[in-house]
Amino acid sequence: MKNFKTVSVAESEQLIAAQQPMILDCRDLKDYRAGHIENAMHVHEQLRDSLLRKADKTKPLLIYCYYGHASEHLAEMFGDFGFQAVYSLAGGYADWKEQHKLER
Repeated sequence: MKNFKTVSVAESEQLIAAQQPMILDCRDLKDYRAGHIENAMHVHEQLRDSLLRKADKTKPLLIYCYYGHASEHLAEMFGDFGFQAVYSLAGGYADWKEQHKLER
């Protein structure tokens, strides 16, 4: 059973405005540094493990990657660990960037 929801850019914007989720960017560090969604944290292995153990599982999570595939795997992992509201951005940062007309 899928324990996360896939959301569009528009739905993720509504989620950010209404619920202020923790935003996790699971792309590589070089691409994260080149541009990311405001307030997103770069997820590296140590941060991921720390969040799985210590984060508030009731706080919503919005996870994204390049195109929306890798973030689904990470979203599933967080859901399996008991996080109650986990979202994966369909189309990833590529769709976000396109819809926000960002250079990178």
